[in-house]
Amino acid sequence: MRSYSIFTILLLCLVILGVDILAFYWLQSITKLLPSFFEVLIHILFWFFTLGLISAILTLKVTLDDIPPKRKHVLISSLYGLTVASFIPKIIFVVVISILFFTNYVFSEQASVLIIPLIGLLSGVIPFFAVLYAIFKAVHRFKIHHHKIRFNKLPIVFKGLKIVHISDLHLGSFNYRYKILNPAIKLINNLHPDLIFFTGDIVNNYAWELVGWEHVFNKLKANIGKYAILGNHDYGDYSNWKSGEEKFINFIKIKQFYKDIGFSLLLNDSDTIERNNEKIAIIGVENWGKPPFNTYGDIAVALRNCNNIPFKILLSHDPTFWEEMVVKETNISLTLSGHTHGMQLGFQFKNFKWSPVKYKYKHWAGLYEKNNQFLYVNRGLGWLGFPGRLGMRPEITYLELN
Repeated sequence: MRSYSIFTILLLCLVILGVDILAFYWLQSITKLLPSFFEVLIHILFWFFTLGLISAILTLKVTLDDIPPKRKHVLISSLYGLTVASFIPKIIFVVVISILFFTNYVFSEQASVLIIPLIGLLSGVIPFFAVLYAIFKAVHRFKIHHHKIRFNKLPIVFKGLKIVHISDLHLGSFNYRYKILNPAIKLINNLHPDLIFFTGDIVNNYAWELVGWEHVFNKLKANIGKYAILGNHDYGDYSNWKSGEEKFINFIKIKQFYKDIGFSLLLNDSDTIERNNEKIAIIGVENWGKPPFNTYGDIAVALRNCNNIPFKILLSHDPTFWEEMVVKETNISLTLSGHTHGMQLGFQFKNFKWSPVKYKYKHWAGLYEKNNQFLYVNRGLGWLGFPGRLGMRPEITYLELN
């Protein structure tokens, strides 16, 4: 909440209060069907939760600077989850029951007494349990997305190259619950990848979020190598530091973590993989993005040692970089990105996918192609803010190159 002004927080609280007043107005059409004791009890609990949530949000905003960073994230994410679990079902409930009430000519007068409250109730209850499922179950249901991509420039000796791509771990969100990621590690190793790529945001802000995680990530196995880049959260730009030196030390520790877990960190740099005198290049740019995101990436510098290698794979945290700086500007065949998380909210069925994040990012999840250059945007393995995933499961990308 540090990035939001007190005015914004007050506006949020007013919106929550407004929706709850409307929800309570319609809720009374349901509770009046109950015995008076239960009617009063439900009304008391309703307002106890609403006023408690608003009080907690305001209190956290006022005392945020005095809360230790390790505890602050837990409190913010918990309140975020409570707010979403409360607000989304209520707004759906209000919309649905309002529409039913003002179009109740569809039902007979007798039927509307029961049907409208029942449908309205279900319209709130179902989303509520969907949000709970997103928080307590879906957030840890890791999904493998498997794609085969054909390239004209890929040397024959590299045909069938197996790549695992992961992104956006945000390890601070896991609060040192190391066992949660063990199933993901097992899924990755069972794919027997030649290369493992990680495309940034390993932390939320701080290096201390990484304590103990080396024992988890040292289990990852790749036949050829493991490579990583940094994301916008890895630079410490979203925290207040006592000094520039403190921020620098934090940054050094984050970079050291990659060495500790056997990943080559590519910071506007490249590496070359060779088989039978044939080569492919692995390139990594530092974070690049449009405001408010800071720009550190420099593709010209990253390409300086591999311009003569025809087949190149680029790791770039922000997918915007692909269309802005890669397509038509370079001959890079495959770009791997993350950053969007698919907004941790969406709908996917076969080849159709939708998320509100599409209105911010043109390329936000899955595989894209333009001029025989490919981009893959990973939906993220962790979470940030809302402690759940609604219709947007955490992703392990498995790519076979041919």
